[in-house]
Amino acid sequence: MGFFDKLKSGLGKTKQSINDKINDVFANFRKVDEELLEELEEALIMSDIGAQTSIKIIGELRNRIKKEKIEDEDAVRKALREEMAKLLDVGDANLKLDTTPSVILVVGVNGVGKTTSIGKIANNLRKSGKKVVIAAADTFRAAAVEQIEIWADRAECELVKRPEGTDPASVVFDAIQIVKERQADVLICDTAGRLHNKKNLMDELGKINKVISKELPESSKEVLLVLDGTTGQNAIMQVKAFKETTDITGIVLTKLDGTAKGGVVIGIVDENKIPVKYIGVGEQIDDMEVFNSEHFLEAII
Repeated sequence: MGFFDKLKSGLGKTKQSINDKINDVFANFRKVDEELLEELEEALIMSDIGAQTSIKIIGELRNRIKKEKIEDEDAVRKALREEMAKLLDVGDANLKLDTTPSVILVVGVNGVGKTTSIGKIANNLRKSGKKVVIAAADTFRAAAVEQIEIWADRAECELVKRPEGTDPASVVFDAIQIVKERQADVLICDTAGRLHNKKNLMDELGKINKVISKELPESSKEVLLVLDGTTGQNAIMQVKAFKETTDITGIVLTKLDGTAKGGVVIGIVDENKIPVKYIGVGEQIDDMEVFNSEHFLEAII
């Protein structure tokens, strides 16, 4: 099965949810009028796209209908999809790994699939020919190091780990030395995911960033926020919280195969202007791919 087929299959619940709601609106279609637009807006809000973003999409659709004199159902659907596509295209979905080595810092609350995402991204990069080292810098959560060790083995990447409770910045420091020795291409750093104490999280990320800036001052750096797609609108709140602590360069969306709430992708990107870099639609190590907005919209509408 190719990845697009996996994507369509994985986003089946979201597609059913959004299509059913949109089809219900068009079931009684007579003409393109304000009533139709209001019902479409409600359908989008109910599809976890979010109120603010749904209002924006329908506002743009309303303008196009007037300007282009759109009168038939298929043309409305096409224009609706095009307006969604515009919101998703806010930046390059490819990782910016322009230097050797480059660094990927991975953040996210506990339970969102951060560890599995690191394993899948590492596997993806290794298969593209890059030598990857992973730093197990989530040192305070019980079993975090053991979990990432399993995924590093699956991805066939070297792991740098230290005993539980070790200062995370020191683990990153040690990993950087190994990256230099091995002449590795990419260092991926796992980090703690405790959002309930933002000050500790900020201090920790600050120390890690300081070490990276000092030891690898010229390196490209990505900061990826991992979000659980099944949490819907709560994922948007997590983006806002993490933006206060660090500069997020991209989003990794997980568990979309288990939810009808995949429409939240559009709201997340629109409200934060941060591109989705990876999308996960399964539990296997290959079930993660670089995000493609066109393929995503084809799979859900």
